[in-house]
Order: sequence, then C-alpha cells, then structure tokens
Amino acid sequence: MAEASSELHALRHSTAHVMADAVLSLFPEAKIAIGPAIEDGFYYDFELPRSLTPDDLDEIENKMREIVSSKYDFEKKVITRSEAKKMFKDQPYKLELIDGLSRDEEISVYVHNSFKDLCRGPHIKNTSLIHPKAFKLLTVAGAYWRGDEKRTMLQRIYGTVWNSPKELREYLEKRKEIERRDHRRLGKELDLYSTHEEAGAGLIYWHPKGARIRHLIEDFWKNEHFKNGYELIYTPHIGKAWLWQTSGHLGFYKENMYAAMEIDNADYYIKPMNCPFHILIYKSALRSYRELPLRWAELGTVYRYERSGVLHGLLRVRGFTQDDAHIICTPDQVEEEIERVLKFSLAIWKTFQFTEIKAYLATKPEKSVGEDADWDKAISSLQKAVASQNLPYVLDEGGGAFYGPKIDLKVKDALGREWQMSTIQFDFNMPERFNMTFVDSDGREKRPFMIHRALLGSFERFFGVLIEHFAGAFPVWLAPVQAVVIPVALPFTEYAQEVLKYLRQAEIRVISDESDERMNAKIRKAQQQKIPYMLIVGENEQAARTVSIRTRTGEKMNNLALTDCVELIKQKVQEKSLI
Repeated sequence: MAEASSELHALRHSTAHVMADAVLSLFPEAKIAIGPAIEDGFYYDFELPRSLTPDDLDEIENKMREIVSSKYDFEKKVITRSEAKKMFKDQPYKLELIDGLSRDEEISVYVHNSFKDLCRGPHIKNTSLIHPKAFKLLTVAGAYWRGDEKRTMLQRIYGTVWNSPKELREYLEKRKEIERRDHRRLGKELDLYSTHEEAGAGLIYWHPKGARIRHLIEDFWKNEHFKNGYELIYTPHIGKAWLWQTSGHLGFYKENMYAAMEIDNADYYIKPMNCPFHILIYKSALRSYRELPLRWAELGTVYRYERSGVLHGLLRVRGFTQDDAHIICTPDQVEEEIERVLKFSLAIWKTFQFTEIKAYLATKPEKSVGEDADWDKAISSLQKAVASQNLPYVLDEGGGAFYGPKIDLKVKDALGREWQMSTIQFDFNMPERFNMTFVDSDGREKRPFMIHRALLGSFERFFGVLIEHFAGAFPVWLAPVQAVVIPVALPFTEYAQEVLKYLRQAEIRVISDESDERMNAKIRKAQQQKIPYMLIVGENEQAARTVSIRTRTGEKMNNLALTDCVELIKQKVQEKSLI
C-alpha cells in the first residue's frame, strides 16, 4: 500500500474517535487512554470491565456504523486547563495527560455526538465521510499504559479504514497474505526456530533446519567478505565497565545493557555492540598509513534490553548476532571505501533476491562532534557513493547521529513492505574517545576515519525478513532439505535408499520418506515443508536407474538419470535460483 496521505491520516484518526464513542456507548464505565492513527489504520486503548471477544468487536463495529450514519460534525474546541480537568474528571488517563502538558501549551478537544477527546487533530469534517463498509476492527491486544510494564494493562483495539470498500478488500487480502507469510507461524511449521519464555524472553533457539540455513548464509557471508578485502575477527562477550564508560555506552545506553558480573573487584557488562572491541584490536599496535584501510568484520553476538511488549519473533529480540564490520582508513581513502562498501552491500542484497533498494542519507544534526571539514567530506562521500550506484535516495537533513552521518538501506520484500536493514555510519566520536591514531607519510600521528557497517543488520532479524520474503520456500541453495526421495510402494524402498546415498555423496541435502502413507500424501507433505524437489521412484525408475521429479511448484520431469538430477540441483544452487 502507498504511504498514507494527510487526508487518509485524518480519516483514520477520526475513525479511532468513532470507535471510542462506540465503546463508551456499550461500556459506559470504560476508561479511555489514547487513540492515534497508525500505518494502515488506527488503535485505541481502553480500561474495560472485562476482556473483549470477537463478538464484542462485531457489536462495536455495528455501533460505529450507527454513529457514522448520524452525520455528526467533528468540532475543535480550545479550552483552559481547569475546563479540561472538569471535562475529563472521570477519565484518569486523560487527567494524567493534561498534567503532563506544559503550562503554556494549548489544550484542545474534538467533539462529535456526545463524545469528547483530548486531541490536537486533525480530523475530517463529518462522520458521514467514513464509508460504513470501508472500515473493520481487526484484533485486540494487551498494552501497558505508556508502555510501562509497572502500569495498568489496557486493551488495545486495532482497526483499519480506507476511502472505499474496494481499498478495504485489497488491504484485507494483503493482510491475509502477510499472515500466511508470518515468520513466527512458518518458523514453527517448518521447524526452524523457537523461543522459550520460561528460559528468557527475546532469545532465539535455532533448530537444525534453521541452523542449517544460518550456516549456509554465514559461509556465503564470510567468503564474500574475504573476496572483498575484509578480514574476520572474534571478540569477547563481556568487558570491564571502563570500556563502556570510554565508549559512552554507560552514559547514554546503560538502561539497555546487561550487567554481567563482578570479577576481581571490577564490574563487567555484556556487550551491546562490538565497536569498542574492534578499536582495542586496532590499538594493540602502532598503525601506519601503509596498513590502511583496515576492513574488519565479525559475526558478533550482542545483548540489549528490550521491553517485553515490543519483542516480536525474530524481528525484535534481546540477543542477536550482528554482521558487524568496521573500516578504518585515512581521510583520503574515505570516498573509495564508501563506494566500495555500498556496492558490496547492494550485491549481497541482490543475491538474496531483494532488488528494490532505497537509500536514506542522514546529515549533520544541530548538536554534533567532529570537525566541520570532516563532516563535509563524509557527507560528500556518501552522496557520491549513492550517485555512483544510481540508487534512489532520500536526504534526511540533520537526521544523522551526533557522531557522524550515515546511509540506511531499506529493501522491499515480495509484498512491497520496506525494511530498514543495512547501515553505513561514520563515527567521529569513538576515534576521539579512544585516541585512535595512525602515523601518516609525514611521520605525524593523525586521527583515522572510522566507518561502522552492518550489512544484513542482525542474523535473527534478517532471517525473519527472509522467511516472509520467500514465504518459507527458500531458494534451492538455502533450502535446509533440497530433495526428498519418495518410493511409490514398499518394494521400491531399497532403490530409494540407493538414490538417497547417491545424492548425499554428491553433497545434496536429501531425505527419504519411506512411511506407509500414499504417494500423493507424501508429495503434499513435502510441498507443505517447502522442499524444492520430490524424487519419485517406482517400477519404471528402478528398472531404468532414474527418478521422476515433482517440484514444490507443481512442475514434472520424468525419468531423469541420477547424474542429470544432481546436475540440475547443483546448477540451481550455483545460480542461487528459487527452483
């Protein structure tokens, strides 16, 4: 779906108010919290006397249609603080919001029917502009007031609204496809990974099939890095507090860090990122300009605290492995290195069949560290690199971190959803904090440039996006099982074992299904498991020493010699093909 216009945003915000009006009509004792427009819809949080059911959502929808058909105007009223407190005297969450407003801030409410909401707007003119068949309530979820786990758990009703019933139908169809591709559902169905709340939320357990895919990605990742002039390094999982004080993490990020233990009267923390460790390796020797650039990459597992309410399968976790890299170079090398790393990033994404990629270039914010000349050089390098790859980009003026400008790469998946994945980030802060230097050609010590680069981001989040992009039907080179041998009846089991052994010796990832199920049932099971190739063996195949192939997409190839079968699969692997 296209990005929502301001008119659609106002429509969604207004529909949230209509929903709250309907809820209060059905539950007069309800306490209302907040109800914003969001991407593709809206939500509203309520404290209610009981948990809502799907039948309740239907009833709320019907009440909303009554309100819509009554053609109430949305009217804005500016009121005083005392008037606001009197108006919402029975609504504690609204009173808390009023108390949080600055003394000179305008307080406004929007009114339709008898419903009033503390709100800045904007809204549509009249409820009749909400088409009665163009909205739908979707789900109910728990949400802590203000995201604080120590506060009241509210019920959040999510809904969607569009300009027409046709747009709503299209959205609901897309939503069904999103649900079909949900990595949490497919992760369980395909036996790829699991999470275990009882052992710790936000931590991923990779099952054999998921681990096989990860291994294949890691091997590819490592080989491509070696080809592109990187060296791999490994660093510890914990470090003394002084390291994180020097980096600035304890000053700015402590609430997201895990304390590890006290050792020899010193506090240790689990690393939330790898950068300081890479800097220590750099500082382990006196560096010359002749050594630069240094390109160091690490698959480093880090841990960061995330609130329970935001954890989401593989996409938002507390422990993850970053495909981290740092490029340390002279100022003269910056432009070439940025172009090189951007070209490398694009090539990797295209290998995984993500072809729609957009760059977001964030420049110097009002508060920053580093010399103006260095910022100018870094920003110019980023712009030239983007231009060299003919990559569409959005300029985010002032959107960079205080320590340097950056490029974020966003990729579109098979459903057109945009995911922020790769980052190429300059850092003028850590080289200063850690006093990083190199000896230049004139014999003087100078400060190097440091570039952080996460290509896939984290393996966990990347894997989640990958599952949904392919709907679990991975390309042949990544499929944990590439083929299954299916004997049509018990007498052909021995030949099925011969085929299995032959393919395994050719390094094909293959299994056999020798269960008592009928052949068609075995084929359906293999298709449900997204296995690329089903190798059928019966009387004709046994006699000719061949196999008949059924692909997971339904194509058929009869009586292929085993050598041709192996060659076919290996060719698909080499081509990084889907099937």
